[in-house]
Formats: sequence, C-alpha cells, structure tokens
Amino acid sequence: MSTAQFVQYLISGVTQGSIYALIGLGFTMIFAVTRIINFAQGEFVMLGGMLSFTLASSAGLPLVPAVIISIIVATAVGAAMYLFAIRPAKNASVVSLIIITIGAAIFIRGLAGVLWGVSAVRPPVFTGSNSISFLGAYIAPQALWIIGTTVVMTIMVHLFLSYTMVGKALKACAINPVASSLVGVNPKTMALIAFVMAAALGGIGGVVMAPLTLTVYDAGIMLGLKGFVAAAIGGFKSPLATVFGGLLLGIIESFVVAANWGPFTSAYKDVVALVVLMLILLVRSGKLAEEERTG
Repeated sequence: MSTAQFVQYLISGVTQGSIYALIGLGFTMIFAVTRIINFAQGEFVMLGGMLSFTLASSAGLPLVPAVIISIIVATAVGAAMYLFAIRPAKNASVVSLIIITIGAAIFIRGLAGVLWGVSAVRPPVFTGSNSISFLGAYIAPQALWIIGTTVVMTIMVHLFLSYTMVGKALKACAINPVASSLVGVNPKTMALIAFVMAAALGGIGGVVMAPLTLTVYDAGIMLGLKGFVAAAIGGFKSPLATVFGGLLLGIIESFVVAANWGPFTSAYKDVVALVVLMLILLVRSGKLAEEERTG
C-alpha cells in the first residue's frame, strides 16, 4: 500500500468514524442520565438527512434554513418520543423502556418509508464538490464538514457539561439520580434534556453526512448499530471516549476495505461493527455482571 493510499483510507476512516462518534454521543447522553439504550438514535440521523433533502432539493429552500429546520424537527421528534413514549412508562423496567425505543425506531422508519419511499437521496453539498488534494489523497469538502462538525460538537458538549448549571445537573443526575433529586434536580427534566440533545446530535450528523454518503429511509439501522458500538467502546460514560470509539471503528472499517484479500472484502465492511461489539461484550461481561449486582 502506497503512502497516498494509506492517507486516503485513513481520511475515509476518520470521516466515517466522525459520523459514528456523533451518533455515539447521543447514546452516551441518554444512557448516562436514564440508563436507557435508545435504539432509535439512528433514526434521528436518517430524519436529519431526509428532511434536509426534502427542504433543500424538493421545496427549494436555501441550504442554511433547510439544515436548521431539519435539525429542529429531528430534535422535536426526540422530545416527543420521550414525552409520549418513555415518560408515560414511568414504572417500567429498563429493559421494557429499551424495547419501547426499538418500537419507536420501527415506527419512525416505517413512516419515513411511506413519506419518502425506498430510494436513496442526496441533499446538496455545503461548499462545492471539487476534491482537495492532500499528500496524494483526495478529500471531499463535505468530509471536512463532517470532521469539523464532530470536533465542534464534541467541544460544545464538553463545555456544556463542565461549565453550565444544566450540564452539571445532567452530570449529577448521571452519577446519582436520587441524591440529585434531593438537592432540587428533577431527573425527568434532565432525561428530557438528554433526549433533546441526543436527537439534536443525530439530526446534525444526518444533515452533514447525507450529502456525502446518501441517505435512505432505513439508513438508521446500521448507523444506529455503529453509533452504539462507538458508545460501547467508550463505556457509555465519557463523551471523549465515545468519540475515540467512533473514530477507531471508522478507521478499522476503512482498512478492512483496504485489505480486500481472502475473506476480508469490502462486502464485509459492516461486519466489523458486529465483531467489535462481540469482543467488547466478551471482555466486559464479567465487569458488567458485577455492576449489575452492585447496582
């Protein structure tokens, strides 16, 4: 493999990994506060991409308003999901709540299939389509938008959690909901904020990703799985660890495509996430069981 090829695959891996990191951040935000794994997280990404296509390409809206409206709608869907599906099941077990998120994902996916059909679509790119040469490799401008958005959102989430009262309340609720409620932090309000932030992150990921990779009504299935793996690598606790997990998964996927020998062909790229997930479960199974007993 030449240096140019290595750089090309590395850039591709970082780009894909940035998408997984944004999705994984949503998983981490919700799990930290509610202990719920939201399997509808990938659908927020799909909604962001599909809505931006409809508003910018079909409705003819300027790109910036189309992107903003798409993110707002995806965020509103996340809030509605919590208010009308998760919060009413207040006495349900965590497993039951996770099943509710799976049902919500199926509902959103089915509705998207009815509204947009089964064909893949591509919203307009943000800043042109001429690739940029770098060390013999070529970078699409939209890839820079994806990477830059992930960096900015990671920094903003870190600053929000570390330096704002609401962010500190979220962290406190994640550490001990009962103690937090005793000092005036409402766990239900914090859970709503976590779902809103997760949906917003998903919507942002969708609008920056779709112009490069296309999107379709069922894109959230695999994207959600890979975001879940990114969050699992980070332990569902640290946003920075989740971002690292997403980048690591994207780079591994990219170089599996680069290998392209024997059983390692590009057709098996999506299997990487499943293999990584199984390895995580094997390594952490004892620790998770101990946490379950003590929790």
